[in-house]
Parts: sequence; structure tokens; C-alpha cells
Amino acid sequence: MDSPIPLGAKQIIEGQLRVHYYGYWVKTYPVPADTLEAKKDLIAALTRRLFNHTEHGLNVPGTRLDEARRAYAQETDPSRRRIKGAMLAGALFNRATGVFTQLVEIQKLGVDIQADNPLMRACGEHLKEALELGKLVRHRSGEEGIDELWGEPFKAFLLPLESFYESRYVKIAEAMRDIDAIADTLIETFADLPVFAGIETSVGKLAAAAKVKTETLRTDPEIFQVWTTFVASAEHLADFEPRLAAEASARAKQEVSDALQLVREGKDLITYVTRARVPMPKSTREFVERCEKFRRACTALLPGTARTRSKDEEGRLPPV
Repeated sequence: MDSPIPLGAKQIIEGQLRVHYYGYWVKTYPVPADTLEAKKDLIAALTRRLFNHTEHGLNVPGTRLDEARRAYAQETDPSRRRIKGAMLAGALFNRATGVFTQLVEIQKLGVDIQADNPLMRACGEHLKEALELGKLVRHRSGEEGIDELWGEPFKAFLLPLESFYESRYVKIAEAMRDIDAIADTLIETFADLPVFAGIETSVGKLAAAAKVKTETLRTDPEIFQVWTTFVASAEHLADFEPRLAAEASARAKQEVSDALQLVREGKDLITYVTRARVPMPKSTREFVERCEKFRRACTALLPGTARTRSKDEEGRLPPV
């Protein structure tokens, strides 16, 4: 019996160095030199990325940090306090990024910036507080919090860059696992329904493209092909047309409508995970539960129901 592959094992596969986590061989990239300049660029990129994937209205300028803190402190309504807390987190991130950028510029002038510099400590405290408030922040879809993404700038500040990159590969593997879970659920739910025959091909292509996109940086020369394949695969699944006869029962039409809604939700969720490049366990779990509920309630579209209909002269079943 083969020994399990250890987590973090590295191997050249088809000319590309990859690292193994949780059954996935994730594409790796060279780690930049561990300098304040490199950390500045990484934290700025991660901050832009998190605002791109979280709910609207959180990109509050760091110059308004005191205003954001007062608004949060004075709010008593729970729902409004959550939103203001998320806005405060955004202001904290932007303040930390702005200060860190200025420190790097000062260092370029020949001034030595040590880790115990008061402004460096302030950056760390701002990022730490933003991370704690990140529990209030939701993904742009509104489906769940996205703490995994929200904590990355703080990790980049604290960890050596090599350790940070390794932590990213772990999250990418976990995101791939969610993508496969969503795709497997779609196939298990719909592939054996006659009206959805062939959908497993579209789902499989999307999952494959999504995993490649998840591991590919935007700066990678292959991104033009990778992104195009991913988007085209998502569009192809969204355009899937079930083979439902015009004379189908009202019950069958309703079940097809419900099924198509689930297919689109699954496509959207795969897209969210892929673009964020972090797992979304709550949304994935809830999607699996919705599919299981649909399958239990499905009656008009079940294969057994279809087989009771008469066949044509070539032995084929007519559409539902």
C-alpha cells in the first residue's frame, strides 16, 4: 500500500514545481526577497483584493479612522453596529497600509526601520484590530463571512514571506476542495435526471477550470488562457438547457425551475471561491444541504418516473 503524501511535499510535475496539500498539487511561485518593500507591495495587493471580494462600502480611507471609530462606538443597533464595525476594519486596513507605505519610502532614503519602530508597532496593532473586526465582514454575495481572506494582510505583516506563501498554498488547496465538493454535489443531484442528461460534462469542465484559476496568479503569463477558460466554462454551465417537453406536468416544470436555480447557485458559489482563492465552508455546506433537500422532494423528474413512460421505436425514452 502506498504511503500517504506528506503535507508540504514538493515535486516537479510537467516542468512545474508544485506543493501537496490535502490531495492537491498546487502550483508554486518564486518567493520574493523578504524586505519591507516586498511586504509593502504584498500587503497593498492583499488589501485591494479583500475590498474587491467583501461587501460594498468598507473601503474607508485611513484618514477617516477616528470618524469610523466614533461611529462604531456610538452605534447600539446590532445590525447597524455590524456594518459600522466592518467599515472601521476597512479604515484600519487602509491606515496600516498607508503608514507602512510611508515607512518603506523613508527606508529608501537610507533610514533603518526596525521591527520595534513605533510606527511599525502601530501598523501591527491596526492590522490586528482589523482582523478581529473581520468577523463582522461578509463576502460580497452576502452568504457568509470571509475571515480567511480578511486575515491575509495581517499574516503578510507578521510572517516571513516564505511562510506566508506556504499558508496561501494551504488555503488554495482548501478552496479546491470546496470547488470539488460543490461540483460533486451538482453531479450527484442532477446527472441521473433524464432532463439534465449531460450536465456532468459542463460541471466537470467548470470545476477543472476553476481549480486552475485558483492556483494561478494574475501576473502569470498563462492568465489570459486560464481566465478565459474559466469564464467560458461558467457561462456554458449557466446556459445549460434541460430537455423538458412542452407538455410536461406543472410539477415537472416547477422542479426543473428549482433545479436550474440550484445549478446557477452552484456556478456562482464556485465562482466566488475561485476568485477569492480561499475556502467558503459555510456557503458550501449550506449549498450541499439545499441540493439534498431538493433531491428528497423531487418526484416528477426522478429516473424511475421517466422509465415508466413508453419508449419510441428505437427504445428511447421521450423527454419528461
